[in-house]
Amino acid sequence: MSSKPNSKRTIYVGGLAEEVDEKVLHAAFIPFGDLVDVQIPLDYETEKHRGFAFIEFENAEDAAAAIDNMNDSELFGRTIRVNVAAPQRIKEGSTRPVWSEDSWLQKHAGETLGVAKDNEENNETKDKTVAISDRLA
Repeated sequence: MSSKPNSKRTIYVGGLAEEVDEKVLHAAFIPFGDLVDVQIPLDYETEKHRGFAFIEFENAEDAAAAIDNMNDSELFGRTIRVNVAAPQRIKEGSTRPVWSEDSWLQKHAGETLGVAKDNEENNETKDKTVAISDRLA
């Protein structure tokens, strides 16, 4: 098992027509396996969906079968794109940015923080060198 159990079970479906809703997606993807969740994010200004959805399957094999069979297929007159959702699904109602979590900062900003610390140390050394040079002059 991988460290992220649902990383390969959740798929992205893009290019959806306006008429598509959760029921339509459920009916279109249920032949590939049991579905855990179907989410279609809404545009809050227009109150319509944004043209994509996330579907979570019980098994990663079922998600892979759905990708193989449904990518570049037609749904309601539009060609849809289907692939593994990456890197993680956004939870509905979440208002916190991903960088608010320490784990994200450690993973993605660690190198930047280290470079900034090195620069601070170099600047302190330069300041001390300049101060000594000024005294000697």
